Amino acid sequence: MRTLNDSLIIFERSMRYTLRNPVWVLLGLIQPLLYLLFFGPLLQRLAGLPEFGGANSWQVFVPGLLIQQGLFGSLYAGFSIVGEARSGVVERFKLTPAGDLAMLLGRLLRDVLVLLVQTAILAFGSYALGLKAPVTGVVVALVVVLLLGVGVSAFSYGLALRIRSEEALTSLLTSVTLPLMLLSGILLPMTLAPAWLTDLAKANPVSHIVTAERALFTGNLTGGTTVLGEALAVVIVVLGSMFGLHALRAEA
Repeated sequence: MRTLNDSLIIFERSMRYTLRNPVWVLLGLIQPLLYLLFFGPLLQRLAGLPEFGGANSWQVFVPGLLIQQGLFGSLYAGFSIVGEARSGVVERFKLTPAGDLAMLLGRLLRDVLVLLVQTAILAFGSYALGLKAPVTGVVVALVVVLLLGVGVSAFSYGLALRIRSEEALTSLLTSVTLPLMLLSGILLPMTLAPAWLTDLAKANPVSHIVTAERALFTGNLTGGTTVLGEALAVVIVVLGSMFGLHALRAEA
């Protein structure tokens, strides 16, 4: 109970900073909305291809955008803690009764809430553009995206505490995000790729989560690909949280 109360205090503090400058939340939503409005219609002519499996083009495109939002938005969450670590704010927090777990959970709660708002607008707004998907599948897909976001955010905080440099963190994340995106089938399904590229993408856990998202958008809630993607999202949460908490505890 103490950890929960302390986490809520950290959450309220983090949310106050976010609400003072909500433009960053809006900017985080603009890019996927632009993809949705300007790139999504281009896929409608591809929907008839066998590689699309007969799915509505939006059922292929929107799940990828949700993963893009959950992955890339969360990867850069660590920037918010770099300055605090350098200025001693994190160290002062460690002197309070709030534990390391509460400090991490409070920040992750803020990240989850922001991500939920962004992805919900993106997902349910897509119905106006022609998305045809069962609401239950979309809701479960949002939960998977939130799990992915939690794990990636926690990892980002841990990485930021280890690096302590915005420039170095930017360079590292930029070099990571591009191959993650290209080998995950976020924009187009990997079934359109040559065999060697498809095999290479199988080593990327994000590609399996993207596949699970698309299966959920077709109403497949219990298939093998769905369960695999959901399981990998949980694994990312566990590993990312362990890494973030370890980095926070190692903070002097």
